[in-house]
Amino acid sequence: MKLTASIRRKFRVRNKLKKVSKKDRLRLSISRSSKNISAQIIDDKNQSTVLSASSNQKDMREIKKNKTDLSIIVAEKLAKKAQEKNITNIYFDRGVYKYHGRIKVFAETLRKNGMKF
Repeated sequence: MKLTASIRRKFRVRNKLKKVSKKDRLRLSISRSSKNISAQIIDDKNQSTVLSASSNQKDMREIKKNKTDLSIIVAEKLAKKAQEKNITNIYFDRGVYKYHGRIKVFAETLRKNGMKF
């Protein structure tokens, strides 16, 4: 089976993170579509999702903002949930997406709200 370029890129980024990762840090995986953005904090050691936030949840559906503003709102929501669980150090797994646009805004908002990566 031949892998597409985007799948190879995703594996390359994720494997690079896992090689350098210390086991005390969690991984923040981000995914976006043409209209929505979602992120989850994953514990690779236990292979479980610790937290998640999405612009497609019920309480976010009424908000009529542009896509960049939705990224900011979801990042603030995720950072607030992470602070409640005392999570500050994470690895940022951008996946197949380049670090610009909505992904960059998401990461900068997390940094402003106390996340370190």
